[in-house]
Amino acid sequence: EKLSTSGTTIRLSTNHFRLTSRPQWALYQYHIDYNPQMEARRLRSALLFQHEEFIGRTHAFDGTILFLPKKLENKVTEVFSQTRNGENVKITITLTNELPPTSPTCLQFYNIIFRRLLKIMNLQQIGRNYYNPNDPISIPNHRLMIWPGFTTSILQYETNIMLCTDVSHKVLRSETVWDFMYNLYKQVEEQRFRETCAKELIGLIVLTKYNNKTYRVDDIDWDSNPKCTFMKADGSEISFIDYYKMQYNQEITDLNQPVLVSQPKRRRGPGMPGPAVLIPELCYLTGLTDKMRSDFSVMKDLAVHTRLTPEQRQHEVGRLIDYIHRDDNVQKELRDWGLSFDSNLLSFTGRVVQAEKIHQAGKVVVCLLSSNRKDKYDAIKKYLCTDCPTPSQCVIARTLSKPQTVMAIATKIALQMNCKMGGELWSVEIPLKQVMIVGIDCYHDTTAGRRSIAGFVASLNQGMTRSWFSCNNHMPSRIIVYRDGVGDGQLKTLVNYEVPQFLDCLKSVGKDYNPRLTVIVVKKRVNTRFFAQAGGRLQNPPPGTVIDVEVTRPEWYDFFIVSQAVRSGSVSPTHYNVIYDNSALKPDHMQRLTYKLCHMYYNWPGVIRVPAPCQYAHKLAFLVGQSIHREPNLSLSDRLYYL
Repeated sequence: EKLSTSGTTIRLSTNHFRLTSRPQWALYQYHIDYNPQMEARRLRSALLFQHEEFIGRTHAFDGTILFLPKKLENKVTEVFSQTRNGENVKITITLTNELPPTSPTCLQFYNIIFRRLLKIMNLQQIGRNYYNPNDPISIPNHRLMIWPGFTTSILQYETNIMLCTDVSHKVLRSETVWDFMYNLYKQVEEQRFRETCAKELIGLIVLTKYNNKTYRVDDIDWDSNPKCTFMKADGSEISFIDYYKMQYNQEITDLNQPVLVSQPKRRRGPGMPGPAVLIPELCYLTGLTDKMRSDFSVMKDLAVHTRLTPEQRQHEVGRLIDYIHRDDNVQKELRDWGLSFDSNLLSFTGRVVQAEKIHQAGKVVVCLLSSNRKDKYDAIKKYLCTDCPTPSQCVIARTLSKPQTVMAIATKIALQMNCKMGGELWSVEIPLKQVMIVGIDCYHDTTAGRRSIAGFVASLNQGMTRSWFSCNNHMPSRIIVYRDGVGDGQLKTLVNYEVPQFLDCLKSVGKDYNPRLTVIVVKKRVNTRFFAQAGGRLQNPPPGTVIDVEVTRPEWYDFFIVSQAVRSGSVSPTHYNVIYDNSALKPDHMQRLTYKLCHMYYNWPGVIRVPAPCQYAHKLAFLVGQSIHREPNLSLSDRLYYL
């Protein structure tokens, strides 16, 4: 039993649409191989569908896997196509699976079909999302452009297969990497140009409009240029000029520019692709610089277009479904596959748990800094966290320069210093006895080493505010681990690798020690949104709203909690997935405890999105990964020095 009952009921709707009909016939899954290899997905599709008369007009293809409603005559079929340059390509079509209508693999097919519908509507895929480049929002005073778009996924939920779709925005800069490098060259001394260029560009994400893909810049190869050659998968040699012309029909004008290097996301192994080599003049900068993020004017102008209220968000999501129902080509595609979607947002009943009652309740170094220079901050933190372990508080001088806000800022700084010296600002009542809470999060270092730092924060006394054994002189009988920083694709690794390590660690304490263990994955990056229905209008659900029906997954013990309130835009729920539990705690108790812990983050005078131990673990991992780059001195470990 994973449903809870406590709290008052509330009428909710969510950005999910039911799949109201689906194919009742078998699907045939084929694997497609190309010889020579063709890397561009558009080119692969174009070459395959030169044989549309043979394959049939009704098909779904993602670049590698082809779904057909009919079975081809032979299990393995070979056909030949020709590129625009007259190069012959052999295509091998191999039957790999015959799928009944109830097969879970059909979900993959539904997602491929839906992505195809978005393409029919002229939306462009960037990463995993789809955007409308024909309806850009220009912010000329900041040289920025926003492409509006959608994130979509079709999954099996409790009782229905549903489409989850949310609004997404892609922020693009109206300059190429080559423009940026050229302007930078005019601003810095020639001997410092390469070093400054690397500092500014490495780690950034760029967009290549010829294939609408994003890449992370990992290096700049100053010794190469577009005239250089490389070895293709078939063993032949080709220059970058000819490759980009042949694969993407792109003309490179500056033949002396260096090239950018992007390493593949997955670790290299047999058969894995090497690094992607990119041409600066074909790459557009995306996202915001640190300078832009700290510019109130930029962020305010962006928020006008990207921070949507519940009613605006519902309108935009509904508009996508309206387009689907009104577009004749989209409707024909759906009819050919026997698919249809509900036109209304899913509505259901959620619950709001009881509000929490807040119980109010060393040496420190204060550094006043003239600017927010990272190297100064890093040096101070490294020294005071490792060589001379002392809680420290850095303050930028200009934050204290406004008389009208100085008292409010000084109060916040004093509260933060109190925490770093071991003070407890407040607490909530925790009925569970002898329970220790653990928070784990990871920070992925963006420097050349690209190490991952794991932050591990464990407690606690009865009020969830202090270290356990030193306060109680005995071991906890329950341990609850909140694990952040994990995607759905890593859940199996977590269950098979991390959880057994937790259990082995507990066994090593002593043969008579056998505490109850619960491991909960905390997921902040979710596309699901919830809207409270009040007086015919939609608004954000109140803090403490719990959802464990309809949009949860049948194979998981999971729930959503809306823990925080937001002043503008739509509130984002947090998804919790209990992957291991021998605690015998009821779902009501698990959810209430989780919500209570969202009140316990001392660096914010309110409720936050995740349980406090997760946020503390994030702050610890971030400080080590960004500034210290080595393990802090253990004498600080009983304090919140990383806030």
